[in-house]
Amino acid sequence: MNEDMMTEAERASKLAEPAADAAAMPNRGKGVYYVHTLGCQMNVHDSERIAGVLEADGYVPATEDQVIDKDIDLIVMNTCAVRENAAERMYGTIGLWAQMKRERPNLQIAVGGCMAQLDRQKIAKKAPWVDAVFGTKNIGSLPQLLDRARMIGEPQVDVVDHLDYFPSQLPTARASRVSSWVSISIGCNNTCTFCIVPTTRGKEHDRRPGDILAEIRQCVDNGAKEVTLLGQNVNSFGYGIGDRYAFSKLLRACGDIEGLERVRFTSPHPAAFTDDVIAAMAETPNIMHQLHFPLQSGSDRILRAMRRSYRSAKFLDILGRIREAMPDAQISTDIIVGFPGETDEDFEETMRVVREARFSSAFTFEYSPRPGTPAASMEQIPHDVVQERFDRLVALQEQITAEELAKFEGRDVEVMITGTTGKKDAATHRVTGREKTGVLVHIGVPDGEPMPQIGDFVTATVTHAGRHNLIADPNPAQGQTYSVRR
Repeated sequence: MNEDMMTEAERASKLAEPAADAAAMPNRGKGVYYVHTLGCQMNVHDSERIAGVLEADGYVPATEDQVIDKDIDLIVMNTCAVRENAAERMYGTIGLWAQMKRERPNLQIAVGGCMAQLDRQKIAKKAPWVDAVFGTKNIGSLPQLLDRARMIGEPQVDVVDHLDYFPSQLPTARASRVSSWVSISIGCNNTCTFCIVPTTRGKEHDRRPGDILAEIRQCVDNGAKEVTLLGQNVNSFGYGIGDRYAFSKLLRACGDIEGLERVRFTSPHPAAFTDDVIAAMAETPNIMHQLHFPLQSGSDRILRAMRRSYRSAKFLDILGRIREAMPDAQISTDIIVGFPGETDEDFEETMRVVREARFSSAFTFEYSPRPGTPAASMEQIPHDVVQERFDRLVALQEQITAEELAKFEGRDVEVMITGTTGKKDAATHRVTGREKTGVLVHIGVPDGEPMPQIGDFVTATVTHAGRHNLIADPNPAQGQTYSVRR
């Protein structure tokens, strides 16, 4: 996962004031909005569409100062339903916003995303101060819901269960000038027993390859140097029309787009990760050797209970073929600890696979039952047992991560700059970004060198490995590399 891109993109945008007041605020448009995003990269990209739809309707994005001063007219929360604590965070946050609304009666609050898709009426009943509730499949209806709520003076709920148009057809206000998200599909056809996504996102729908490539070219024309292809299972792209090579062909086509420096994708499903995709990654220069490869469990018995259509031996075999083709590949994963029925022996199998796989990082979760999923009705494991296993797994992965990062020390890496961590006139001034395989790198700018700008590419020698990132404070006088490419 690209965490610095996530930080840029979680813009938690802007809301609306009555149209009658707009004339008195010429710089506020129809209203100043802020979008607050919970959840995955798909949600982050959906928030860009929410922002685009609002701006097309005349709303204006909030500045940082306006957010701090609470000088906003519309707050939109784009919610997640994957884990239980996401729901708790949602209700806790909109509870705080209720006080803001008491202080500013014209403030409007809207809730969208996966929790809205799942619990549409519950949200309206539990938080009656929310003006509009909309789902993942009808983002475009948000401005009309807000107008109706303002005119009628009552909350508006409009959540649809069918897809009438692909969300990429909506206007998009991209959070980053140089890094863009591009959806290639939405929804999921798998039936994992722990997952709520097929309920909230629906069945898988693929975009036409020509439309995807056209959007990527438009992003590049607008200044993007990097794109990340998004889908619940990106590598099953094309399966619905019987083309099992569609995803690898799409990757290779990305290699022909002039000006596109880096391509990433998330997330693939291990069962559909085929040799043609590995070859496309290895042979297409602008496809980065970074891969998020969800394991979920190392126990075949638990994988079967999860309805994951692979076993640990197959997972490790595919991993071996990826590393044979791309020895520098950085591979992260997802792991669920404490799935119903998990025994000590099952957990030890997960530990074994983690030791063998040597992931660069892992998003590790304690199992959280989601209502409506098959696993929610299974016998749950005591929390103290889950916590002990979770702590052991995290400690193991932290050790592996540190050992893998240490291998970068003394090596030259090329980093695309996405932000700064200090000012040029400060005692310590650094720029930050991702190297080709996705590792976060903080680079010290040598004395006498101008500060690189966002979108520049800096090649520098790694001088230190941190717990979760790399530090490059090169000294050219000692033969260490530092150069900038625009």
